[in-house]
Amino acid sequence: MLDKDTKRRIDTCRDILVGKVPDPKSQVEQITVALIYKFMDDMDLEAEELGGERKFFTQEYERYRWAKLVAPGVSGQEMLNIYSEALTKMVGNDNLPALFRSIFRNAYLPYRDPETLRSFLREIDSFTYDHSERLGDAFEYLLSVLGSQGDAGQFRTPRHIIDFMVEIIDPKKNEVILDPACGTAGFLISAYKHILKANSSYVVNGAGNENAENERTNVAEQGLESPMRFPGDLLSSEDRMRLAGNIKGYDISPDMVRLSLVNLYLHGFADPKVEEYDTLTSEEKWTQTADVIFANPPFMSPKGGIKPHTRFQVQSKRSEVLFVDYIVEHLNPNGRAAIIVPEGIHFVQQSSYEQLRRILIEGNYLIADIALPHGMFKPYASVKTHILVLDRPVAKQATDVLFIEVDNDGFTQTDTRERISGSQLKEASALLSSFRSKHLQGQSNEILSEHPRAYTVEKTKLLSGRYKHILGRWHDLPNRVVHRDGIALKRVGDLCDIKNGLSPNMATPPGEHVLVVPAEFRKTSDHWDYEGSAVCIPLVSSSGHGKADIKRIHFQEGKFALASTMCALFVKDAEEIRPRFLHLYLEAAKENVMVPLMCGATNVTMDSDQLADLLVPVPKPEIQDEIIETHLIRTKATELLAAAADLGNGSQDVGVASLADKIAEDVRKLLQAVERKRDISTVLS
Repeated sequence: MLDKDTKRRIDTCRDILVGKVPDPKSQVEQITVALIYKFMDDMDLEAEELGGERKFFTQEYERYRWAKLVAPGVSGQEMLNIYSEALTKMVGNDNLPALFRSIFRNAYLPYRDPETLRSFLREIDSFTYDHSERLGDAFEYLLSVLGSQGDAGQFRTPRHIIDFMVEIIDPKKNEVILDPACGTAGFLISAYKHILKANSSYVVNGAGNENAENERTNVAEQGLESPMRFPGDLLSSEDRMRLAGNIKGYDISPDMVRLSLVNLYLHGFADPKVEEYDTLTSEEKWTQTADVIFANPPFMSPKGGIKPHTRFQVQSKRSEVLFVDYIVEHLNPNGRAAIIVPEGIHFVQQSSYEQLRRILIEGNYLIADIALPHGMFKPYASVKTHILVLDRPVAKQATDVLFIEVDNDGFTQTDTRERISGSQLKEASALLSSFRSKHLQGQSNEILSEHPRAYTVEKTKLLSGRYKHILGRWHDLPNRVVHRDGIALKRVGDLCDIKNGLSPNMATPPGEHVLVVPAEFRKTSDHWDYEGSAVCIPLVSSSGHGKADIKRIHFQEGKFALASTMCALFVKDAEEIRPRFLHLYLEAAKENVMVPLMCGATNVTMDSDQLADLLVPVPKPEIQDEIIETHLIRTKATELLAAAADLGNGSQDVGVASLADKIAEDVRKLLQAVERKRDISTVLS
């Protein structure tokens, strides 16, 4: 496990560099080169101590040895001259493996300050490694500072999510494993670790589990554990040789390829198979397929879109669409895949998205969709993402798709992403495993769960929906209507006319009329759009990008203007449902029945016409009236209590203070009487 001192040293190195090298990616490259440089000298020293010979720093390169570079008495300028010269000369060192030479191929020192370099190299010198496993742990932590490559829409996948995805796919020792957008090779390393662990005798036999509970308490560091901790002693030499050639990755960025090669090498891959390759525009490797594919492909397409070759089934310029299509087309007949995608894949109305969704269902690929918390990629982006789980053998047997909504992945949804208890990933994995096994055994299947919420939707229902959307929660909406048995459920579209807002929130001139906006307090307008009693509902999330949320629903009467980011429900027959009752119910149940309608990877919205199919409970008119009366009394009583408190606190007159206390006491008695009357809980289960 990565130790605290190593973390501190890496953070210190970044602090030293930040004044001269502000870009995090460049910092990673500088620290990577320095660590590898020192590691080669450490390996030479170890070889000598074991009676062998130096391999890296020999002959003319002996003068660049790390030990000489940081020896006492070497001035800052001398250190600068030797180190910068070594970076340019090392690529010609034939004694270095090809991988190490590639690391130094474009290496250079981007600053010329001797004191900064001296401080930096002294800190690097404090790293001590007797084998590459510990260096691999340090490098894995170092990569975590990369976070986001926002220009390309690439967001680094949290390690615990990588391990979760690998666990649910369960790659085997004889399978070809591919990541077509591999970044720093996190999925490939996790897959290798998973296979070694599954083929280590002490794990298979149930031994060595005494630290399991401790590991679970630190999921972040558990994700950094090296594959080299698992001996894989049940693997034969033929197994290992096959495995070495079966784990492959592509990335379009040469810098990422270099980092992934180093990462793989330091995690036990003597000859890692990662290549610089444009998965979407090059046809060179189109015929190569895989048994298992993992990916968190770029979400963002460049201006003008991708210009792919013509062999894709789906014609699109969107990178997220093309990557999913690529994975679908490159899975072997019994293949499996786990792909992180933005939520737009599920509902965007463009023909290419709809075609892709049809392929996933009709082509028997998709078996499960796992919705992740909106803060998964914070602080770099608040983007709503899902994991698409593809499994061709199971999909051929299944007539439905499993949907799992993970609200807690073990971390807060804040920018700091601090660890918390209650992760639902273990339960999600168990639900998916049950779904798989039942279908493969030909059993009927009904997966239901509340924590995390899980349910199945028939494929025919998914295909018959508008635009073939695959947002499970839209199909599950009737099951979320909170109401007591015996109360009739009716469609909002049958009960109400739905009108869209017509007035800009910010640009409407003020005036004598009310302007209803999503905020707590209304504005004014120089005109009115509608007249009557209306329930006014925001169509845009109140929490900004990434998170679906409705803070409040307004009730408005008379003439009013309505913000264009809202819609209004006008009851058709007030004898059937009272407008104010409808408002009270929707306000109380909005988290269950309205927030799930909102969708979007970044801009989270809903369409007003979606409200037409919303089901609401409609009790008898006299019950509605009593609920409304209770609400009005409580609201007025709360106002009176606040006024009495202000009166009593603001007066020095004993009589006035006494009167305020008497008013407050009378109001509290009134509230106690109201407690026995029906309120909105009458219709909520």
